[in-house]
Amino acid sequence: MVRLTQGAFSFLPDLTDEQINKQITYAISKGWALNVEYTEDPHPRNAFWELWGLPLFDVKDPAAVKFEIDACRKAKTNCYIKVNAFDNTRGVESCSLSFIISRPASEPGFKLDRQEVDGRNIRYTITSYACDKPEGSRY
Repeated sequence: MVRLTQGAFSFLPDLTDEQINKQITYAISKGWALNVEYTEDPHPRNAFWELWGLPLFDVKDPAAVKFEIDACRKAKTNCYIKVNAFDNTRGVESCSLSFIISRPASEPGFKLDRQEVDGRNIRYTITSYACDKPEGSRY
């Protein structure tokens, strides 16, 4: 079985809700802003996942973040969903923590396309098998 490995904890088994709550509590204790994102195309260079709702600035209650997570999971059952935590203490929004909290039931993985180009050079491209299907029906 292929398993997407992006963000913190991605080489570990899926986080339980209790473990997710602990990470959210940690991020809130650091004063980080949180958001929830989802995508059907988890290509490693796809840095622009869809934002679920609004960023959760100045949230002090982990239950508010959990509410957004549960709503996203319910609406986007066959998508990758992740939580990001941003630290703005240096005057810029830099991602301090990012981890996947939900995955589709089937992860089709990626294929490696090889092309021979000018000068006997070889070019490789990574493509998600999920992208072979139209958006909304990938999983």
